[in-house]
Amino acid sequence: MYPDHTDRTPAVRAPEVHHPAPIAPAVAPYAAPLAPVQPHDVPAVASVVLPDGRVVTGYAIPTAQPEPVTAKPAVSRAAVNVALGGVGFLAVCGGLLMLTAFVTALAALVTQLITLAAVIFGGWIAVQIFSGRGHGGGGTTVNIRKAVIKRNRFYQ
Repeated sequence: MYPDHTDRTPAVRAPEVHHPAPIAPAVAPYAAPLAPVQPHDVPAVASVVLPDGRVVTGYAIPTAQPEPVTAKPAVSRAAVNVALGGVGFLAVCGGLLMLTAFVTALAALVTQLITLAAVIFGGWIAVQIFSGRGHGGGGTTVNIRKAVIKRNRFYQ
């Protein structure tokens, strides 16, 4: 990962060789039975002779047997689930399409009602402004101190 230092010479090391020492068999303090009896679930012991003459003894490990192949269905469950999900999605899309159409129609109705109210209110204001209703075209001077106000009209 890091670059080697080139300014120093590498230290020369002698290769280390490890020689394992064989384990001496332990002497049993009691006499071994004449016929060895193995428990029912202990596998058989296997011995292997190495090229240098040593004998390695251990339990034989049974090979893993593959599970029997069962007949697979023609269509996998995942494919069925995906297909059912697609059918459900299509059913929901129709409802969502109807919902969006309903919301659009409702928004158009509200817009038309607001426009209609603005036109009616604007027309009423225009009628109030441009109608002459007895003013005779001129202004009227009213003495405020003696006036009585009823329904937005001045009376003396």
